[in-house]
Amino acid sequence: MSSYCASRFATQRRLSREVQVGSVGVGGDNPIRIQSMTTTLTQDVDATVKQSIALAESGCEIVRVTAPNKKAAQALKDIRANFTAAGFGHIPLVADIHFLPNAAMEAIEHVEKVRVNPGNYADNKKFAVLEYTDAEYEAELQRLYDSFSPLVKRAKELGRALRIGTNHGSLSDRIMNRYGDTPLGMVESALEFLRIAQSHGYYDMILSMKASNPKVMIEAYRLLVRHMDKEGMNYPLHLGVTEAGDGEDGRIKSAIGIGSLLMDGLGDTIRVSLTEDPVYEIPVAQALAQKIMEQWRPSRSDLGRESPKPDSIDPFHFQRRQISEIQLGKFAKLGSEEPPTVITPVPHPISEYVTIAAEAKTSRPALGDSKLEGILVKADSIDDLEKLTELCEAINGAAEFVVVELNPKLPLDEVSLALPPQQHHLAALRDFGDDDYNDYKQFVHLCAQFKIRPIIGLSPTADDGILSEPTDDTIITLHSSIAPSAPNHRIGYYRQLADRLKHWKNKSPLWIRNPKPARSKTAVSSPFLDKLLHASILTGSLLCDGIGDMVSIESDDDLVRSTRLAYNVLQGAGSRITKTEFVACPSCGRTLFDLQTTTQRIREKTGHLKGVKIAIMGCIVNGPGEMADADFGYVGGAPAKINLYVGKTCVKYNIPQAEADDRLIDLIKEHGKWVDPKPVAT
Repeated sequence: MSSYCASRFATQRRLSREVQVGSVGVGGDNPIRIQSMTTTLTQDVDATVKQSIALAESGCEIVRVTAPNKKAAQALKDIRANFTAAGFGHIPLVADIHFLPNAAMEAIEHVEKVRVNPGNYADNKKFAVLEYTDAEYEAELQRLYDSFSPLVKRAKELGRALRIGTNHGSLSDRIMNRYGDTPLGMVESALEFLRIAQSHGYYDMILSMKASNPKVMIEAYRLLVRHMDKEGMNYPLHLGVTEAGDGEDGRIKSAIGIGSLLMDGLGDTIRVSLTEDPVYEIPVAQALAQKIMEQWRPSRSDLGRESPKPDSIDPFHFQRRQISEIQLGKFAKLGSEEPPTVITPVPHPISEYVTIAAEAKTSRPALGDSKLEGILVKADSIDDLEKLTELCEAINGAAEFVVVELNPKLPLDEVSLALPPQQHHLAALRDFGDDDYNDYKQFVHLCAQFKIRPIIGLSPTADDGILSEPTDDTIITLHSSIAPSAPNHRIGYYRQLADRLKHWKNKSPLWIRNPKPARSKTAVSSPFLDKLLHASILTGSLLCDGIGDMVSIESDDDLVRSTRLAYNVLQGAGSRITKTEFVACPSCGRTLFDLQTTTQRIREKTGHLKGVKIAIMGCIVNGPGEMADADFGYVGGAPAKINLYVGKTCVKYNIPQAEADDRLIDLIKEHGKWVDPKPVAT
């Protein structure tokens, strides 16, 4: 299988051509460039310039402005002039074009880059079901050639850049009918436009493959690189998860999608799309870029693409790793059809079991449906082990099971003397070095003797005897904390470990542990953001590869915060749904209502609907497509008018905005997905 990056185990940057966007170089050896987008009405020149200045002063290196029509495109002339006069001539502006070639032709005269959406630009989107003959398809491509070529030629004459920005939510009928609503369809949509541009000798292009689902987005970018490689293309990539939403959820989704690709060496410029003031996007994007660039090895033009090592994952099609079924507690079970289980670390020693139990029991109201499943405690001494029975009895009912992590320095002979026979749901974790085969055998025997679930920390280079041992459907594995971490990254080690287990036909479940992040060389805007990004990148990348059956976030000593963050990462990766899912686009000049307040208002009214997915879209540009896997949609149809969708079908048109929230709730009730919120405890 052809891969898409130099290595899936260590981060080596993909070598791309440099594209100049005004005075800012994108790709090549340039750093990851930070982008955002204005949310003002483009024709309001003063407001747009003011927000562009705020973005630039926050560290935004490229500012995008929507141009939905020719009048908006004409306003770009004054926006560019005033922005430059304010001292920001070095910050390039990008015109965002969806439907109108004449708006693009106007915009290219005034700004340094124009983004076109190949699904909307001179193409049809009516959800028509048609069978195209090869001749009809070629005729459509000729029509695209005729429509797109004038923009390409003018961009070449003026020295402007173009972004070919595919959106999962706005693929054309032609692409949908031939390729379906797939990453391959997204890629082919972009390649058609690249081929047209190259036929005119034009190469100053940047590519994007955005989706609100991180799995789709990740697969689409990987597939794009694979197909560009086949055609000798090496254009830079702009990364983003579109309609990511707001708050912690929006940051997690963005970090999963963008971070996964950056860790594979893909990506040259990024935007974190949040349903918030765009200024708040910048520190998140900066922190994400800084974390990754510290790990990047430079691209090697002298070597070209290294021969990629194979691994057990098909990177272009999601499939969860098959594992043995294991019962951890009365209601906690591991299996290929089960959602990943959450393990919560506690900072207290086992001897403080009364405190641990009290914190576990009092966490219930704050966690809601994000229930406490496994508790992780550490045993650094034999004395700690002697209190295990008291701990298990104290937390009975507050958590499903307990995991005790044994210090590898504790002699197993002494451990066996200190452990009383267990009648509780208990698991023991111990890390092993590459040659610790005898200790491994003794540990597994000890666990069987005391009816304890064995969990083993291994390096992918561990003794073959360990990995090839029959597991008897009892063992859980994870990456050992004493294993080396360089030059490969932790994501790579888990991938390698999964590959070794597959080679030995070992179906042991894998536990993804998120330790405290290593201290960054550059300051991150907030410690919690650093922890959030670290967990989202590591756990989210693996979950989107189909790897991961248990998850723990161990970077925070607060039991509620660490548990909630683990569940939110699982939800962001689409691996476990424990609350309402919101797909909400970032605001822009096309938006027909205030997205921030509307999203917050709808969240307050519907946020208790576990497992329901609601899309909130400011306009129709990407609405129906991005809502393809949403249950319900709330879309701006006209000023002060809302259209309501079920899936991607509009069922209510032009509802006055003052009535739209209640009509949405009525729609949810009609489809049997409404439950009344639980009364708030007083």
